[in-house]
Amino acid sequence: MFLTIGTTGTPERPATDLGFLLHKHPGRSQAFSTSYGTAHVLYPEADAERCTAALLLEVDAVALVRRGKGKGRGGAPDAALAQYVNDRPYAASSLLAVALSGVFSSAMRGVCAAKPELPAQPRPLRVEIPALPARGGPALVHALFAPLGWRVSAEPVALDARFPQWGDSRYVSLTLESQTLTVAETLRQLYVLLPVLDDAKHYWVSADEVDKLLRAGEGWLPDHPEHKLITSRFLSRRWSLTRQAMERLELVRLAEADDSEVEDIDNAVAAEAETQERPTPLAEQRREALVAALTRAGAARVLDLGCGQGQLVQALLKNPRFTEIVGVDVSMRALTVAARRLKLDRMGERQASRVQLLQGSLAYTDSRLKGYDAAVLSEVIEHLDLPRLPALEYAVFGSARPRTVLVTTPNVEYNVRWESLPAGHVRHGDHRFEWTRREFRAWAAAVAGRHGYDVAFLPVGPDDPEVGPPTQMAVFERKAAGAENEGARGGHAGGRDGKASKTGTNETTGTNGTGGTDEMGEKSEKEAEAA
Repeated sequence: MFLTIGTTGTPERPATDLGFLLHKHPGRSQAFSTSYGTAHVLYPEADAERCTAALLLEVDAVALVRRGKGKGRGGAPDAALAQYVNDRPYAASSLLAVALSGVFSSAMRGVCAAKPELPAQPRPLRVEIPALPARGGPALVHALFAPLGWRVSAEPVALDARFPQWGDSRYVSLTLESQTLTVAETLRQLYVLLPVLDDAKHYWVSADEVDKLLRAGEGWLPDHPEHKLITSRFLSRRWSLTRQAMERLELVRLAEADDSEVEDIDNAVAAEAETQERPTPLAEQRREALVAALTRAGAARVLDLGCGQGQLVQALLKNPRFTEIVGVDVSMRALTVAARRLKLDRMGERQASRVQLLQGSLAYTDSRLKGYDAAVLSEVIEHLDLPRLPALEYAVFGSARPRTVLVTTPNVEYNVRWESLPAGHVRHGDHRFEWTRREFRAWAAAVAGRHGYDVAFLPVGPDDPEVGPPTQMAVFERKAAGAENEGARGGHAGGRDGKASKTGTNETTGTNGTGGTDEMGEKSEKEAEAA
């Protein structure tokens, strides 16, 4: 996947100023990790008269399939040959658009600290894209770029030059030339129009795509004759998002016509309402889910195991039903930060009697942790090496044995929805593993069976129909003494997706407490590595 941006210059305005505008030195090549491969920036030519910057995106086709399941929202939606053989590594698409925004982010914003006068200056520019999918043909390419001031050459690419009777493919070789645009405007237009011409995106289109569209389209999109088509395709034809974007574009047009600010036109909705519409951060959704689960369990005395900087402890303190809250962490530094967050040194005596911070390792049994109603392991287990999980399991379920245990951990299947997460990477550098829903259920079922608990599962965050929620939560409830013994004889407890549901015996085979089996009965890659 290849794109070049070239310019010409004079001794007074050398073409090598392009390096300042793109924030990439013409004298060396650079590589950048992206969501689905590696982006390379290099300069085939760089002198005072001519300078050309090239962006080469090497797509990891295997990672593309693994993250996107080879179809639909995350993979190659139009793969004609197979999951691993398609046009994604070669044809410019949303993959290249995302690489543009990541590699040239400062250039897109029009920022240049070294020469602040350059970004606002139009330059003679030439953009070349050898292979561009165009659903709508050359005519649509002209309709999209010509109104922006480009001289457009969109040559159809033959299906096979040896067989001209087969006709043309849906790809064009695109050349754009302009004397009136800036580099920042060029990059923003390409960011929007490349996926529009492809009419597909390799990632899930969420509400924040509207903001991305309006930011990149500022100054040119509201008055573009094809703004409706651009908006609809950029937002993957999602009707609700398209309507929202069109309403905001209309406000921009009205403001420009009235020579006023958008805020002055859009006075029907209070500013507070805009704030409320922002999506709730996942960490906050996780805390709310934990507090709700503890409330349903009727817990009053709660352990926060691996409490970190005390965010959950702080949330629990706001609810008077929790009469005793103990935060435990192995890091004294984290506990110090938690104490400052909670303002323990200024807390009233009655409130201070409800909270306690302890240093301790979850790899060892601790008599101080016995006798509590509930324990929370929120985003903890994935920070441990797999061979150490049995020690944590016994310390919590075998020794402390609270009535209720809540465990949350990332759902690795959902990682394909994070546009900025490079392929094959975990969400945090300290994560030793991240489990699929099946692996997590298998581990939780085995733990429940060994220690006399029932287990149910709840989604945390938006429950995607294809890949599940971003966070998965297991709710363990200790069985009564008689049922506990019966459970030990009867096997493991299992669980199902969706609404919380208690389960009977576990039908998943091959579970050893460190992971489950995949659909084909083979060990997961992470489990095999740990072994």
